[in-house]
Amino acid sequence: MIIGLTHYLTLGAILFTIGVAGIILNRKNIIVILMSVELILLSVNINLVAFSTNSGDLTGQVFALFILTVAAAEAGDRPGDIGDLLPQSRLDRG
Repeated sequence: MIIGLTHYLTLGAILFTIGVAGIILNRKNIIVILMSVELILLSVNINLVAFSTNSGDLTGQVFALFILTVAAAEAGDRPGDIGDLLPQSRLDRG
């Protein structure tokens, strides 16, 4: 069985749907929301690379690399963002 463009697009649609459902269903858990955003970015990358490979053009793969770079930068910034959202404890006040 040959894996074609439809298989990749179906996988991307499934991952995108799971990501959107994770954001809608878990509005209070910030970790699940951030993981859902990563799933959405992954589904976009799969679609970009699939279309790029299908058309024989490298533009989609270059965009996918930029998206991966932005996702890595976001992952490095997330512990600080989560720390800002947590309530202040007595130890932090000095």
